[in-house]
Amino acid sequence: MNGVLEGFASPDIKYALVAPLLIVLGGGVVSVLVEAFAPRRVRRSVQLTWVGIVLLAALVVVVRLAGTNDLAAAGPIAVDGPGLFMMGSILQVAMVSALLIAERSVDPAGDAFAPQASALPGSADEKAFTQQGWLQTEVWPLFLFSVGGMMMFVVANDLLTMFVALEVMSLPLYLLAGMARRRRLLSQEAAMKYFLLGAYSSGFFVFGAAMLYGFAGTVSFNGILLAMAADPGSNGLLIAGTCLVFVGMLFKIGAVPFHQWTPDVYQGAPTPATAFMAAGVKVAAVGALLRLCYVALGGLRWDWRPVMWAVAIATMLIGAILALTQTDIKRMLAYSAIANAGFMLIGVIATNPSGLSGTMFYLLAYGFTTLGAFAIVSLVRDPAGEATRLSQWAGLGKTSPLIAGAMAIMLLAFAGIPLTSGFTSKFAVFEAGIQGGATPVVIAGVFASAIAAFFYVRVIVLMFFTERAEDAPSVVVPSSLTAVAIGVTVAVTVILGVLPQSVLDLADKASTFIR
Repeated sequence: MNGVLEGFASPDIKYALVAPLLIVLGGGVVSVLVEAFAPRRVRRSVQLTWVGIVLLAALVVVVRLAGTNDLAAAGPIAVDGPGLFMMGSILQVAMVSALLIAERSVDPAGDAFAPQASALPGSADEKAFTQQGWLQTEVWPLFLFSVGGMMMFVVANDLLTMFVALEVMSLPLYLLAGMARRRRLLSQEAAMKYFLLGAYSSGFFVFGAAMLYGFAGTVSFNGILLAMAADPGSNGLLIAGTCLVFVGMLFKIGAVPFHQWTPDVYQGAPTPATAFMAAGVKVAAVGALLRLCYVALGGLRWDWRPVMWAVAIATMLIGAILALTQTDIKRMLAYSAIANAGFMLIGVIATNPSGLSGTMFYLLAYGFTTLGAFAIVSLVRDPAGEATRLSQWAGLGKTSPLIAGAMAIMLLAFAGIPLTSGFTSKFAVFEAGIQGGATPVVIAGVFASAIAAFFYVRVIVLMFFTERAEDAPSVVVPSSLTAVAIGVTVAVTVILGVLPQSVLDLADKASTFIR
């Protein structure tokens, strides 16, 4: 026994490198304690202040780590340019999301979340909690844990750490999706679908990871790469494991044919939670897929690229075509998210530094634009709650030109119109795709963009050039929280379209994975 202990070497954790993760996940633990012990009358303000401090502190540490290129925790955590860029993007998205989650003045009943998630919809308990003015504060620990999982996901350097990060990110989101104050049954249905399908996708990921371990004898990304170099021939475990891991990853991205959960969950979840999911999960999942494809499975790219070509083309076209048929704006934005996942996959397929930097820029720009769009959706309301039917948005530009104008900017960015961040993003990934030999996929992307432009412009025409009905919903004046969130997202969307070079240069400098 003593001989075993003498031969054991404790791992070098390098706490300074994992400090952003420790700050956010440790902040989630403290948030749980605040929930348990802080008086109810001050709990919300304490939680919101604490969340802001945690996110800001983590972002400061990420910025201070810029230029670092090292492994932490004895290898499972890779702190490099792409990881730091995407952790920074996640934290910025989370800050804006926190403002939307904290909003109280939009809904007359308080906020977007049920007063007590455990109460049955329509029950006497739920009515009593509503009358007493209860507000959800349990969302904050869940929010911080999910943010921590997203950050760990993009720096995970082995399959085991990636799976742990996947679950830490996903489990709080399953709960958040079912906590809507309005349309409780729809919200709980969305949460159940998300949970069940997410559990299946996690099962595929674990099964694939086991097969890759059987092939390489390790779950380390670099170890898998070296095993492929040592045994370059076709291997059944390697191919099957790669396919199964991709199923789990493509589900989180919302790529076809694993996209079915997206419109139902986006529609049913509380809109602030939808905004957080749509922006944060996309950054985390695509960022993790980039590391998986560029590092662990880079030597197998001639095998997985043809499959990813088909997935990317189907995702772009099906997302754009099905968005044309939607009559609910949240479902339309969900299919828009599916189409955008296809555009992001072009950067993954490119397998070159331009593809990596272009996709990272796309993720940052898309995250802010998506947050802004859902923030505006939460303001258009009728007596029953959010007015999400497209017909209800007719004439909005005549009664609320500022809000309609902000929404028009977001829609133009989604469509990829010049002088918006969406145009710069698409141009970056399309150029990388052509350089990487994926010209047919880029052509399909251009065609899908043309289709998508139609349904985005349709909403703009509806807002500005259609007469408003007498019983049309109104735009609620938000508090400074949502107003700041919308202002920031509009500013970022415009700046990244007009003056994108500094962020593009930053992404270029950060486009090298550690191996």
